Formats: sequence, structure tokens, C-alpha cells
Amino acid sequence: MPHTPVPAEELTARLGRLRTAMSARYPDWSMLLLDNKIDLYYFTGTMPEGALVVTPSEAVLFVRRSYDCARQESPFPDIRPMGSFRAIREAFADVPETVYVAARTMTLQKLGLLQRHLPFAPKGADDVLSSLRAVKSEYELSCMRHAGRLHQTVIEEVAPALLRHGVSEARLCSEVCTFLLDRGAMGISRYNQPAAEDVLGIASFSENSLRASALDSPSGGIGTCIAMKSIGSSERCLREGDTVLLDIPCGYAGYHTDKSITFFFGELAKHPQGSLIRAAREQCVFLENEIASMLRPGAVPAEIYEKILVCVDPAFRDGFMNACKFLGHSIGLTMDETPVLAKGFTAPLEAGMTLAVEPKIALEGVGLIGCENTYEITAQGPARSLTGACDTTLEVIG
Repeated sequence: MPHTPVPAEELTARLGRLRTAMSARYPDWSMLLLDNKIDLYYFTGTMPEGALVVTPSEAVLFVRRSYDCARQESPFPDIRPMGSFRAIREAFADVPETVYVAARTMTLQKLGLLQRHLPFAPKGADDVLSSLRAVKSEYELSCMRHAGRLHQTVIEEVAPALLRHGVSEARLCSEVCTFLLDRGAMGISRYNQPAAEDVLGIASFSENSLRASALDSPSGGIGTCIAMKSIGSSERCLREGDTVLLDIPCGYAGYHTDKSITFFFGELAKHPQGSLIRAAREQCVFLENEIASMLRPGAVPAEIYEKILVCVDPAFRDGFMNACKFLGHSIGLTMDETPVLAKGFTAPLEAGMTLAVEPKIALEGVGLIGCENTYEITAQGPARSLTGACDTTLEVIG
């Protein structure tokens, strides 16, 4: 399936929903132009260098490189080669004054190149694009369910056996990801944020898991170097008494699931703060289960956020979420989609949405303790975990 084209009927349905949503949100729209590879994949099933132009009656994918590859990969009905953006002007003689774009990803450089041939004023349509991707089709859910099964097997069953004295964070992360790859994972994680990069994930031991990064995430890490705050350090090696945080995504056929797990390497009873570590872990498991029980059609993310904050044990409030102001996030073609379980997100949840729920607690001098799983919101409820359990093995004896 990883190399099987996205079904033609799936792409047709997405374009239909796009036109309906654009007409509802922007009744006077007459052209949408997308150039981001994620948007191109979502609507055309391929990731070329090029641009997709959508009007109320036409949809054309213009490909700079590689036209042959795009034709082989995608059943999209109208794919045309493009030497420059002049080809769009030649195909669409009446370019409107306002052309809708994905403002979040459209660069000034790309906009300048477009406007050499297409004199238009850009207007963002990100709200429409993100809302379409938030509710997954059965095809998309099947991809995410498959990713979740891979994820559960490797993180819950394989990863504990990889913990051993002297293994580095970087080696551990790479070994976990190799097992995912061997089972069909796509080997990359994609983000919507400019500050985030395509990475394997994070393996962090004890104090390193508290290190903040530019990515808005409670999970921390020292990374491979100052220029790459991900994967893990090749110098920090596992010792008895370390906490181990694995926050490693899994992707399949373009779609991600997210899962975090915390281990304690050694006998928890021997750690001077063993009881605190266990209590923090039990708190996170409780909170994840509480959040998951609230993930139902009609529930409001901002209200879930407020209700859960009240449930946090006062002993852990200072370190809860390691200063981040959310509990979870929508996930799909990218790791960080909307809606988010946070203040300000008042649109009700819908069946078919998928959210990663990640309660975590920072324990000063110890490390980050927590859990995370990806959930599918069902029509009847409760939400279904795609990635396994939150109450997993804690102690791993080396």
C-alpha cells in the first residue's frame, strides 16, 4: 500500500469538499493556487515541484519537476508540464484580482515569481484548508490505523528490549526508527511550523528531557548538536536510574500517528524520588484517560482544556506540560494540525478527527514523565486509541 496511488475517487471527493467550503467561506472566490507539497499531495496524490490551480469549474496541476513522476503516481485527471509560472497565465487568461493561497506556507520568493506572470493580490485560505484536513476520510483513517498498529508494536514491545547500559540517546532513537522502517513506516515526520524540521523523533534521558526547544512541545532534548535539537545526543549514554523519554512519531503512506512513552531504567524503589516518579506517571495516565473520555463529537477543545487543568494534582501543576499551554493536537498529513486542545479552539469536535493526547509532567532534577497516544473520534464515542495503551511498562531492568 505505501506505493499504491491515492484512489481517484478520494481525490475527486476532496476537490468537491474544497469547492463547497470555499464557496461557503468566500462566496466571491474564483481561483485558489497552492504550491505547498502537503497541499499538493492532499488534493492530487503526488508531491512535485509545481502548483495546483483550482477554480469553481477547473483544477489543473502544473508540474515543473517531475512531470513523468507525477503522471505515474497520481490519477489526478489534469496534469500539465510547466517550464515557468507563465504556463498558468497561458492556461488561465482571466486571472482574478484576488487569488486565494495558503498564506502559512507561501513564501515571498514564490509569491514574487508568481506575480511576474500573474498580477494578483493574495488572500489566505488557510482556515478552509485546515478544516478540510481536520476530518479524515475512511481512506485516511485506514492509513492512520495502520501507522498506529506499527507504532504500538515497536514502542510498547520492541523499545524496552533496546534499553541497555551505555546505549546513547541517538543510537536508541535510530534503532527504534529502524524497526519502524523495517515494518513499513515512511521514515519521516512533517510539520506545519517553520521552526520544526523533518526528524526521526526524540530519545532523551533524565535531565535532557527537560531541555526546551523551538518546537512547541513539552518533550525536550539536547539533540545531536546545537543545530539539530532532535533525535538525541551521541554522547549522553544510558545509566541505571535514568528516566527514558521516547517521543517518536510513525508515518504510513503520508499519514502520521504520535506516541510518547516513559521508562525508568533500573529498579524504581532504589531511586530517591521513586515514589514521586511513579505518582507523576499515574497522574499522566489518569489525565490521558480523562481527556480521551471527553473526545466525542460536539465536545469543545477549549472546554476540555479547562476541565483537565482543574483535575491536575496541585503537586504537579508547576511542571505540568513543561510550560506548554495545550493538552494535545490534531494530527494527519502533518504532526501539528488543528484543532488543538487549548484555549481559543471553540469549534466542536467531529467524528473522523484524529488527535494526539500528551499529558506530561516535568520533575526538576529528574526528567519529563508522561504518555501520549493518537485517538480517532468516532460517531458514537468513546474515542479509539490508534497507538495502544497509556499505562505501559514503566520499569525496565537492565
